[in-house]
Order: sequence, then C-alpha cells, then structure tokens
Amino acid sequence: MNELQTVLLKVWREACRHIEIGRSADNIAALLLQWLPLDHIWIRRFDRGRCGFETVAVGLKQPNAALPDGFSPGTPEQLAAFSAWCARGAVERGNRQSLADGKLGFLVPAGIEGEILAGPLGKANEPTGILLLTAAVNCTFEERHLALAERLLEPFSIALENDQRLREMAALREAAEADRRSLLARLGRKQIGDTVVGAESGLRSVMERVELVAPSDAPVLILGETGTGKELVARAIHSRSHRSSGPFDRVNCGAIPPELIDSQLFGHERGAFTGAVESRRGWFERANGGTLFLDEIGDLPLPAQVRMLRILQDGWMERVGGEQSIHVNVRIVAATHRDLAAMVAEGRFREDLWYRIAVFPIVLPTLRERREDIPRLVEHFAARAATRFGLAPVKPTTVDLELLASYPWPGNIRELGTVIDRAAILGDGKTLEVAKALGVGTRHALAIPDASPRSAGIAPPAEMDLEPLNAVVRRHIEAALAAAKGRIEGPFGAANAMQINPHTLRAKMRKLGVDWKTFRSPKE
Repeated sequence: MNELQTVLLKVWREACRHIEIGRSADNIAALLLQWLPLDHIWIRRFDRGRCGFETVAVGLKQPNAALPDGFSPGTPEQLAAFSAWCARGAVERGNRQSLADGKLGFLVPAGIEGEILAGPLGKANEPTGILLLTAAVNCTFEERHLALAERLLEPFSIALENDQRLREMAALREAAEADRRSLLARLGRKQIGDTVVGAESGLRSVMERVELVAPSDAPVLILGETGTGKELVARAIHSRSHRSSGPFDRVNCGAIPPELIDSQLFGHERGAFTGAVESRRGWFERANGGTLFLDEIGDLPLPAQVRMLRILQDGWMERVGGEQSIHVNVRIVAATHRDLAAMVAEGRFREDLWYRIAVFPIVLPTLRERREDIPRLVEHFAARAATRFGLAPVKPTTVDLELLASYPWPGNIRELGTVIDRAAILGDGKTLEVAKALGVGTRHALAIPDASPRSAGIAPPAEMDLEPLNAVVRRHIEAALAAAKGRIEGPFGAANAMQINPHTLRAKMRKLGVDWKTFRSPKE
C-alpha cells in the first residue's frame, strides 16, 4: 500500500470515528497538509428548509474560534445551478469570481480569497452539503490535487451524515425533554416517578406486601374503593420488579365496548372485520416483557374472561382473524372496586379466572381509615396544584387540616386531590380556601353520595332539590335518540347531535338501560 492510500485510509477512519464533524475536519485537515497546499477545509450543510447553506465545520481554524459566515441563502436560480452541479458530481477548481460565473459563487463564504476546490457532498439526487478546500496564500491547486479532492468527497459525506444524525437526535431529545417538562407541569410533579404518600404510615402494610410480591411474576389483585390509589400501587409493583425497564400499560376494562374487547386486548389482523384496514397489536402484545394493569377487571364481559384464561395459563393468544398463535410474556396486575367473590357466587365472574388473578390480593384502605396521612397528602396535593396552575406554593393551616380530617371522603384520595386543586385556585396562590372548596357554609356545598355530612360536622346544603345526575343524563340521551329516530351513528345520529363518540354513547346507554330500538320508526 503506497503512502497516499495509507493517508486515505486514515481519512476514512477519522471521518467515521468522530460524531462531531468539527473534530473530523480538524484531524483530516492535519493529515492532508503534506498532500495539499491547504489554508482551510470548509464543510457547509445544505438546509432544504431555509434554502441555503450553513457552515458546520472549518478545519485548521484557530482553537475556540467561532465558525464564520453561519448561513448563506440561495435564490431559486442559484439552487437550480447547485442541483445541476451535484448531479454531475464533479469537483470545481477556481476562485470566487469563476464560481460566481457558474452561478456557484454563493456557496463560498465571505472573506475567502484565492484558489478553491469545491465538491458536492451526499448523493447526486440528494445533496447534503459541499466541501470547500481553500489554498494557502500564494499557492495554487494542481490536477493531482483535484483528483485527491474527488476521493475526499465520500468520507466527508459520511462525516456530514453522522453530524446530521447527531443534530436530529439532539433536536428529538430537546423536544422530548420539553414534552416531559410540559407533562410534569400539567401533572403537578417535579419528576416522573410516582410518590406513594403514606408509605410509612397509613399504607405501611400495603407497601410491605408490595415489596414482598414485586420481585416475583405472580399475578396481583388490588382491591379497594374508587379513588384509593390502585394504579399507583400497580406502578409501585412494576417499578420494583425485574420488569421495571419494560412497558407498563393500563387498560380500563369497563371503558371498552363489548364488541371491541377482543380487538383491544388481543389485537386483530387486517381485514378481520369491517374497518380493520391494518393489523393492530393488542394490549397484551404491547405490554410484552412488562406489566399489564387491568383496571376494573370486574367489568370484563364473560366471553372475554374465557379468552383471557388461556393467556394467564400458558401465555399464548391469537389475534382476531389470525391463525397463528403468539406467545407473550406479561405480568398481570388487576384491580377492582367490586366484590369479586360475590360476583363469582352470582355467576357474573368466572371462578377459574378469579383463582388465576387473585394469587396475591392487596386490599387498599380508604382515606377514612388512614386519616393520619391527610396532612402529608394535603401538602403533596397543594405543591402539585401550585406547579400545575402556576401559583405560589401555600401550606394548609391547622384549621384547614381539622376541616379536612372531619370530612367523610367518599371519593377517597382522588376527591381530596380535586378539593385541594379547587382550594388552590380559589386562594389564588395566597391561601388554600379549603372551606369554600368543600362548600361549607354556602348554598353551593357539594352533594356527597353515601356519606353523612351532618355527622361529620358539615352543614348539608339547604334549598337544594336536584334530580339525580343519571336521571338527567338518561332523559337527555332519550331525547337525542327520539330526535334521531333511534339512529346512533352518522351525521343525523344521536352521537353527532350530542357531540360525543358513538362508542361512548353506547356505553352510557348500556349503563343506564336505554334501548335504542324503542325509538326506531315503525317504517325503519
């Protein structure tokens, strides 16, 4: 191998070794000094969005010196000449004036005088930039220099491509970080990890069981009233398990229409049913290698319970319309506020599925049973509200805590968080208006189902004779169905008139016992 080939091999190594193109340009320029009468090596990136060129590296420049002449725009005529030149793939030799005569003068940054070798970088039909080699003072380039410059185009193209990928990754990382900060601000958190408030007091026994079961792959059943933090505990189990680096997916079984259960859980193949225009992975496949949290599993229809048994038994499943069995490695954490044992006795929940998911039950206490955690929970929610709503952080007073401790909390921790959010907004960053948030002493006090506000020392709302919400919603749905003559979907359907999703409307109709057939015209 002759000396020139050895140098070119080193050029390739430098081009591929460094992610930053500036280091590649400096090192390669140093290697070429004995072969070319170099002053500088310029690498300029073609910016399609801004229709111009940006200097991204200069070899042999002074250390720590800023890159000169950051951006040069081009006219449509100049860019057309550039594209034609790239298609030829030839290295041009000349100076600023001669390149300008060929409509390529705009490629040369201001301040460059003397002779220049210019070559296009990238593919002929997809140029990414240009390479400029400027000659030292009182030096000129020869034909052999022109041939060497042509052999430099490919390694510099690779170096520029690597630099572009680095820039794209940096932009994506910056966008992801911005999304993360925005999400944390909306959630009122300072970090992604969930905080288990009361882990050392009211939830001590629960967290002990979490620590005990997390390392295993045993199915867990979390039982507790609505709003007690079942998802938080499920995430704590996942984060403490060997699956913590895998996905954690949550499925609300009660929110999926029965006709879509199979597709949502197990996925479907293209053409499996009307509207299946492409194959889709179900929740079990998406959670492969991680944890699948089946919230409100008590609302799962019986047919879907049968199909779920096989996955829990051996990990095999089939997509809707598929013929091939798929194996998934998923840990199941289920949750419900219902009495599953009673549902099993009544035949509304399969006994064999009950045995499969209830390997390790965890019962969450209500907020009424862990009132000692209320002060810390209030401080946590107050700090979250301040972050979420851009308010000054405010701590609760002793009177606030006494009032909150006397409340029955039928909605548990979820209701407490809502009350503190409302108190923070009403206080406008100056105080927590807990009394107003609870409605104490006002005619707008909150209606509390299944609670005893009088026994808790809270005056019930006076002059309030309201119809139950479900009755109001039922009448509204019936009126919409009557106007739509029983139609649910379409431009003249009830869902469109009510401005909600047809699946959501059907779910509400099932819950309230509304039969669309009774509103159909006899002719229809």
